[in-house]
Amino acid sequence: MDKFFWADKIADDLIRENKGKKEFVCASGITPSGTVHIGNFREIITTDLVVRALREKGKKVRFIYSWDDYDRFRKVPENIPGEKKKEYEGYIGKPVSDVPSPFGDKKSYAKHFEDEFESISEKVGIKPEFIYQNQMHKKCKYAHLIKKALDERKEIMKILDKYRKEPLEKDWMPMEVYCEKCGRDNTKIQGIDGYEIEYSCECGHWAKFDFRKKGLVKLKWRIDWPARWSYEGVDFEPGGNDHSVEGGSYTTGKEIVKKVYDSKAPVYVRYEFVYKKGVKGKMSSSAGNLFTIQEVEEVYEPEILRYLFVGTRPNKEFDISFDNDVIKIYEDYDELERKYYEKKANPQEMRIYELSRMKVSKTKPDKISFRHMITLVQTGKAEKLKGANKIRAEKVANWLENYAGDDMTFEIQEEIKIDLNENEKKALNLLKEVLKKKNLDEDKLLNGFYGIAEEAEIEPKDFFGVAYGVIIGKSKGPRLASLILTVGKDKIIKLLDKIK
Repeated sequence: MDKFFWADKIADDLIRENKGKKEFVCASGITPSGTVHIGNFREIITTDLVVRALREKGKKVRFIYSWDDYDRFRKVPENIPGEKKKEYEGYIGKPVSDVPSPFGDKKSYAKHFEDEFESISEKVGIKPEFIYQNQMHKKCKYAHLIKKALDERKEIMKILDKYRKEPLEKDWMPMEVYCEKCGRDNTKIQGIDGYEIEYSCECGHWAKFDFRKKGLVKLKWRIDWPARWSYEGVDFEPGGNDHSVEGGSYTTGKEIVKKVYDSKAPVYVRYEFVYKKGVKGKMSSSAGNLFTIQEVEEVYEPEILRYLFVGTRPNKEFDISFDNDVIKIYEDYDELERKYYEKKANPQEMRIYELSRMKVSKTKPDKISFRHMITLVQTGKAEKLKGANKIRAEKVANWLENYAGDDMTFEIQEEIKIDLNENEKKALNLLKEVLKKKNLDEDKLLNGFYGIAEEAEIEPKDFFGVAYGVIIGKSKGPRLASLILTVGKDKIIKLLDKIK
């Protein structure tokens, strides 16, 4: 076990290396080219944890999330309705912020996915300052950075060529130009004079413009990333494997930001993939293994969703379960919560719990276990719950409907639907008499089961099997004593009265 929690160590390193710094900038971002999946969420929560660590050390932090929505629309995704695919092929080459949403919400393609992700991020306590790059570019905010890249074009080419199999073409340019007429980037630069660019487009348009006045230019990714590090003064930013390999965009970005923009690269953490249990491979629509933060949030409470990520170092991959493992995950979290409030947690466990919560309360939250909630939901006893237990009941209901195994789902029977031998009838009649006793709690009832089995001369496991068969129509189910008391003794007695 690490002596220090990883996010705290990064925060300590940042503070030590930047003595006297008044404000730290922590960044994250993505191109909203489709539904933001759970792997992308790992980036923003990794940044969020470092932000939390810095703030808790008394530092002022600017937490920014860049929507790279001035990136080009590259291909028609799988989730575009079939009848619209041909139409959307016509948008290829435009900024994703200029493509209409195909989902009937009167937003842009980018805005649809941005709003979706921003809403769910807020639910789990992540509230960065969102920066929309289409707005920044259209307002010409990066004109001086673009000019610098043009002035240092040969230096940039030299850096990039070190990691390429084939050198860049001699007329390579560090940016793309969007045509003012058709809106696409099917353009070719014909000349550059200071801040003026002359270009031609495949649509037939030919024009000259000053990129300080018209935001038609976008730096290519490997230059755009370090340029924005310099512009925002970024101190920390994580990145996925594709950016982290030797010669990848972080490698070249470090050199470009230093040699071209006279700035330093942020402290960087590589994060690994997150998988859906049982499905491996990089997430993509075509591979059929993409799952979203919305899917996870349907089953996991906000704190437990955070807990899944907080408890695993960013550079370690892990699976998110939707099967019966969900019960164990909830139990582990509840046990951690109990240890925290009873002051029995070690420092690492305490930190994991604190960062899993959006706000740590002074007293332990009063929660019904996930396992018992399974019974409450299916017996109609969860409808009047409030607060945290209402939220947990909703997660349980979603899980039962979409993911739970057959051994977890049940329905209380109204009639006796199984055949019983004489010993089994005797055992169930004895159960009926036990249920008529007053002050019967779960422990007393559980102990009574074994006495019933002995008196009826059947094995305890056979008694449990027949009791489940009569009550829920299955050979096994949730804890029998808890099930009976939750359903209600009177209702079970009424059912047992029907034994002939």
